[in-house]
Order: sequence, then structure tokens, then C-alpha cells
Amino acid sequence: MKTRRTAATLIAALSVLATTALAAPTQASPLNAELPTSPTITTATKGIGHDYEPLRDAAARKGKTFGFAYAPHIAAQDSQYKAIAQREFSMVTAENNMKWDATEPRRGQFTFNGADEIMSFAKANNQKVYGHALVWHSQMPNWAKQITSRDDMRRAMNDHIKAVAGRYKGQIEAWDVVNEAFEWNGTRRQSELQKVMGDYWIEEAFRTARAADPNAKLCYNDYSTDGINAKSDAIYRMVKDFKSRGVPIDCVGFQTHLIVGELPATNKQNLQRFADLGVDVRITELDIRIKLPASQQDLNTQAREYGQVVENCFGISRCTGVTIWGITDKYSWIPQVSPGWNASLPWNENYTTKPALASVAQAMGAKSASGGDNGGTPGLTCGISAKVGANWGSGYTMDIVVANKGTTPITDWTFATTLPQGQKLSTGWSGTYSQNGQRLTVTPGTWNRTIAPGQSVSFNFNVAKNGNGSTALSNFTINGQHCP
Repeated sequence: MKTRRTAATLIAALSVLATTALAAPTQASPLNAELPTSPTITTATKGIGHDYEPLRDAAARKGKTFGFAYAPHIAAQDSQYKAIAQREFSMVTAENNMKWDATEPRRGQFTFNGADEIMSFAKANNQKVYGHALVWHSQMPNWAKQITSRDDMRRAMNDHIKAVAGRYKGQIEAWDVVNEAFEWNGTRRQSELQKVMGDYWIEEAFRTARAADPNAKLCYNDYSTDGINAKSDAIYRMVKDFKSRGVPIDCVGFQTHLIVGELPATNKQNLQRFADLGVDVRITELDIRIKLPASQQDLNTQAREYGQVVENCFGISRCTGVTIWGITDKYSWIPQVSPGWNASLPWNENYTTKPALASVAQAMGAKSASGGDNGGTPGLTCGISAKVGANWGSGYTMDIVVANKGTTPITDWTFATTLPQGQKLSTGWSGTYSQNGQRLTVTPGTWNRTIAPGQSVSFNFNVAKNGNGSTALSNFTINGQHCP
């Protein structure tokens, strides 16, 4: 049901470091030419849980794809899962069915039933397929792990790549040719492949994959590479070397399994530096886990980080899109590797949605299902009134009124402003508050989450300051857009 990984790899895959920056979307990568549009499915389909257009359509307008990890056996028994899978996504990644142990459990004996199901589902729903993964130490079949001869290991690996990539030649958008081959410190993981074949094995896998399917994009994929660190530096050096020597590598996948509140500040910078090498980049396995029970503050932080990741990708021309690792918490892989943690995906176990879903939709510029703009889109028209309610030597109270001056509701709004240097939020009312550096963010409660056209909401907060520091706040935004 869930992705199988070794405990060390699984737990490691979830650790990263702190927050990032926004950027405007630019021209899309050639990888996503002729982007698939959504099939004809009604917006009232049971289990969708939101009032936005299909998110795949919003992503397509930005020249990107929105993907998910798909498990056919879940779709066969859960109609809500299947309905969301059909409506929301333009790209499908096999959660397990295309890996080495699933496709070649015995040497030379291939089983493609699960993989073929994924191909059929994608074709029926006008979705692209992201192949995952041709070679990975963790789900390598036992017979292959027992090989000790360099030549025999090379032959086994190449035969597998040729058989799997060859079967789907011309049908796969991109392949994770090699998955998770580096350690945290930037050294090569001492897997059976590495120990038997040495450093050359990754290059060999890419060259074999190119011969097997000349048209598929060939990617390297790994975890905890979401910011600039020793591991991402090592992969950067490998990609740079491969490009300089003509080794066929076209893209790099960043899994982005995050802990809430720990999105690296260098996330976008890291993606951009790889793109600058001449390869596409993609967020391939996004989820953001929370310690249970999830607080509203955690959910709001998670929402901001989901939106931030989408913003970062959509702001890079060679970032092809974002894939989330599943749909609903009900089937998430997180609890089996990190007990007591979950709430990691945009859909709850009962298929209601978290604030993260709205944040993703707004970052994509999704329209409401009724056809108007929703949230952080160019159609958002708002006004903000801010005044100091009280002022004393060590602090002041700021009263805020947010008005909807447009013709469509503003839902799941996020207010942000920048406090003067040295000032700090002390308390706030009628919302959930957080401060990162000098950036103050406020999100609504359940009672004031929607601002109807012509209506307004108000809230206030206290700020601690030193002496006679400024109380003149400005640069107010709602859902990332400036409000005068």
C-alpha cells in the first residue's frame, strides 16, 4: 500500500532545514509541451473537497504539470481517491509498481501487470507518466543483491533497464533512472550496486536508459536535497560532470519530503542552480509531515510551505512541475516510518481539505469552480486599513481591516506584512499568527475564513518594540498580492 523503504532511508528522507522566498512564474520548460488538460468530470464529483477548477488546468496555464503518486489497488477500492486522481492531476508517478522488485522479482522473469495498469489509467485520463524508478538499492530484488561479480551485476542492471524502459518506449515522459545514490555527507551510498560496480554504475545506467528509450527524459532523484547542502552539492558536481562529458542526463528530481516548519531557505536557489546547468528540475515527492495531533498553527505553516514550494518551482522556467506523494493522509507512507506523525498531504483521511490545498491552488493561480478568480490570482481586489489602536513605550496595538472589493469571495486568506527591524509579535486576536524574521503572517479561523464581495474582516495584534520605534506598517498583502 505504501512506499517501502529501509528505515534509515525513510527517516532520513523526511529531514530538511528552514524557510524560502517567493518568485513570479516564468516560461515553461520544453518537457511539458502539449500539456494534458483535465477529462470531462463534473466539479461536484464526490470527494473533491474544494471549490477550485482542476488543479492540473491551473498548472497547465503556467506551463507546468501537477502530479501524484498513484496506487492502482487503492483506486480499485476507493471511489473518492479515484475521483480526485482523475480530476486533479496531469501527471502520474507509480508509487511502487514500476520498481525493480515489482517488475523483475526473479531474474529474467518480468511482471508488468501493475505498471500496465498505471499506463492505462494515465491514458484514459489524459495524463503523462513519470517513471519511478529504474534502479534503486532499496527495492532491488534479493536475487540481484546477491550478485558479487562486477560484470554480472552490470549485465543484470542493464538487462532490467532495457526490458522496463524498452517496454514503455515512447510512452513515458521522464524516468527516474537512478534513485537515492548519495549519503547525507555527499559520499556515494555503499549499496550493492556501488560496492560491486564502483562509481561508474550511475553513468552506465543513464547510457543504457538512453539507448532503451531515446525520447524519455532521464532524471536523477534524491531526498534531503531541497536546499544547498553537502548532499545536493555532490549531486550538483555529478550532474555538471555528466553534462560536460555528454552523459545523457536531462533532469533532476527533488523529493521534498519535509517536516513542517523546515523548508530550506535556499530551496529556490538550489533548484535554480541545477536548472542553470541545462537540466530540468522537478519537485517529485512532496509531502509535509506534522507531529500529531496537528495544531491549527502547524496546518497554517504547512499551508504556507506547500504554497512556497509551488511558487519556487513555478518561478523557474526549467522546473517542470510539482508531484505530491499521494492524495490523502489515509494512505500516506509517513505513519509506518515515523509513528506519531502524519497530516502530511492536502487531503485529510475523510477527504476534506487542509489549508494546504488552498495554498497550492492560489500559488498556481487556480480559478474558482464557478469561473471567477479565487485566492491569490490576478482577479483578487482587496483593500486594507491599518491604524494604531494604542501606543506605549514598549509596544503598540495594530488594528487591521481587510475588505473584499472584488466580485468573488476571498477564501482561506493569508495576510502578511513586514514589521520594522527589532520588533516582534507579542499576541494577536481573531486569527492565527506567525513571525519569520520580520515577516508577520495572519491566517483566519473557521468563522472568518471567507470574505464575501463587499464585506470585510477585522483583527488586531500587539507588537513589542524598543523605545520609540516606528509603528508605520506597510506593504500589506493578501494571498501574496499587494493590497493598498
